[in-house]
Amino acid sequence: MLPPVEVAGRWIKRYHVTADPAGIAPDVRRAAYAMLPRLLPEADGTPPATFVVLHRGGDDGAYLNAYSWVWDNVLHFRGAAAGQPVLGCPDRDPAHFVTLERPWIGCVWELPPVLHERDAWVRHVLASGSPDLGAYLADSLPEGTTGDRR
Repeated sequence: MLPPVEVAGRWIKRYHVTADPAGIAPDVRRAAYAMLPRLLPEADGTPPATFVVLHRGGDDGAYLNAYSWVWDNVLHFRGAAAGQPVLGCPDRDPAHFVTLERPWIGCVWELPPVLHERDAWVRHVLASGSPDLGAYLADSLPEGTTGDRR
């Protein structure tokens, strides 16, 4: 499990999705997280929390999905991709990220963290008597593949 990091005043929970047992290459990770500040919304008084899914596809593609909590109970989405010319990437370099304008929120392999994070937000921020950002940040989807999650 990756620990949360602070980026641009927001706490970021991180998930990596890949079929490669070695994980996501360091250059792809660095490039993705360098792009992250451009995907984050302005602060609005909601506890400053975001979760990201970094997905390295089986082809040249790499995808960074940033889901940020805003307006207390709304999930803001911005995404970026690299190495996927069909999505407007200028080349096949999986470390050359560009922001996406498509209204897509994630592929089937990227969505299990969304369900977990929705439930964790309700449990620790909305349904508790006192919002507990620390408890939310500590509550992550257990490690493992996303393909067999129900």
